[in-house]
This record gives sequence, structure tokens and C-alpha cells, in this order.
Amino acid sequence: MPFMPSMPADALVKHVYAVDPKTFGHWVHVEEAIMRGPSAFTPGERELMAAYVSRINSCTYCASSHSEAAIILGVEPNSLEGLMTDIDAAPIDARFKPIFKFLKKLTQTSYKMIQGDADAIFAAGWDERALHDIIMVCCCFSFMNRLADGYGLPSDPVLFKERAKRHAAEGYLAQYSEQTKV
Repeated sequence: MPFMPSMPADALVKHVYAVDPKTFGHWVHVEEAIMRGPSAFTPGERELMAAYVSRINSCTYCASSHSEAAIILGVEPNSLEGLMTDIDAAPIDARFKPIFKFLKKLTQTSYKMIQGDADAIFAAGWDERALHDIIMVCCCFSFMNRLADGYGLPSDPVLFKERAKRHAAEGYLAQYSEQTKV
């Protein structure tokens, strides 16, 4: 149940966005750019990154819907569980392993980031723009995890697949445009 009595018991992010349409009107453009804009990574790969960061942050609300969205967008269904267990043994392309190590460290201990963390990304064949995109997904979902958990949004598994379908089909801007009109 959300912490704000004015919100419905089954509140979603769209209900939070409706609290401050002007601010969130800007935010959905940022979200859309990070998650669906031009990138070295497919939308499915970015959804997997989002789900991974969310799992590290123990945000069931975001982790569940974004892992489902990743699957809808073509990511191997066992990828997230594999990453959570052991990045090196996870069923993902080897080029992605340093990305998930970077995401883990940035999420858990950002103050310990060093040049070597970025260099591992570059050594795997990624460029500076790819590193930028990785950092942006991590930042976006660190914010969204705190938003969802801070408002006490319910983590009802029945809603995960529906939310995932909207993320996959509509992206972010179209999905939340009604709540962010000023």
C-alpha cells in the first residue's frame, strides 16, 4: 500500500508522476532518451541493465517489471538470475560481463570506482558512448528504485507482466504522457 493516503492501493509510477506533472514531464523525456534513445545497446539490453540495478537495490517493483520487459524485448529469460548468481558464469555474451561488473560496483560502492573499471569496458570493445549509456541506465534506475520504494508502491506480481508489456511496447514517454501534461 502506498505511503500517501491520496494514492490508490494499487498505485503505479504513473500515479507518482501525476503528483508533480511539470517535474515529471521533464523526467519522462530523460527516461525515454536513456532507455529508448540512440545507444550501443538495444532496448532489451538496457531493460536488463535496469532490472539488474533494481535487483541489487532490492527494488522488487522495478526489477520485476523491467526483467519482464527485457524478456519481451528478446533477452534470454535466465540472464538476470544468472547475473545475480555469478556474472562470470551468467548466460550472456562475454562482452557484457564487464558491463554488469561495472553496474554492480557503481550501484553498491560508487565511491570506489576507478579508471580500471572503465578500462575493462573499453577492453571488451565498447567505446566512451557505451560507457556513458551504462552509467545513465544505472543512474536512472537508482533514482527510480528510490522513487518506487520511497512512495511505497506495491510490488504485486500480477501487475509485473502488464507493466512490462507497456515498457516494451510504448517506451517511457508515450506511456506516461497523460500523467505529465501540465
